[in-house]
Amino acid sequence: MNKNNDASEFDYVIVGAGSAGCVLANRLSADGKHSVLLLEAGPKDTNLWIHVPLGYGKLFKEKSVNWMYQTEPEPGLNGRQVFQPRGKVLGGSSSINGLLYVRGQHEDYDRWRQRGNAGWGYDDVLPYFKKAENQQRGDDKYHGTGGPLPVSDWRHHDPLSEAFVVAAAETGIPTNPDFNGATQEGAGFFQTTTSRGRRASTAFSYLRPAKARSNFACRNLGAGAAHSVRRAARHSGRIQAGRPPALGAGAQGNPGLQRRI
Repeated sequence: MNKNNDASEFDYVIVGAGSAGCVLANRLSADGKHSVLLLEAGPKDTNLWIHVPLGYGKLFKEKSVNWMYQTEPEPGLNGRQVFQPRGKVLGGSSSINGLLYVRGQHEDYDRWRQRGNAGWGYDDVLPYFKKAENQQRGDDKYHGTGGPLPVSDWRHHDPLSEAFVVAAAETGIPTNPDFNGATQEGAGFFQTTTSRGRRASTAFSYLRPAKARSNFACRNLGAGAAHSVRRAARHSGRIQAGRPPALGAGAQGNPGLQRRI
């Protein structure tokens, strides 16, 4: 990828090239002052169905790009295990998910702040959401333009979905044109993380710009699913890093890595 790809000493090592890892890699390498290595257990995002928005149905149980997690047997479900798809590919779950752009409830962020997490209230995080966005509808109180992440409206009109929204309004449910605006309550149409009809994963939006930088390198470990996380942990240990590794392996992968690094 660049001259740093075969190096063994870096200022930062990031384990996991998922939604968080790709953003970290972009931000930490942006000023050109620090060398950054990004490690990913899965393959490159070359699978055609990753980039076709409707292709997420093809990837839901595609082992080559999916960790295929299962929950423990659930007592409340008569012992049934629940399938938990998670991305194992550049871009992580942002490369295999349903593409919906949904930030979350304002109140959830405010509750984090109320519990002592300073800087995590909705008003605190909103500027960062706006900074990340390249919103098709333009800049306003809740949205930004010029960021790396494309956010788009549907490219086609679906009469059945439109009838559903109208029916919801007739029953008293408010029509909501923007689930990432003033409130999430209501029925309406989601926006998606797409650009010109193609998926805009974090690998597309954040990692591609970083690939051209001489201070950045990305290595796909390509190990089998059963050993990839452990191998990523061991691999980072063989590389000299100026700081402790940054973990971007997701809610399921990070706890295992923390026990091994």
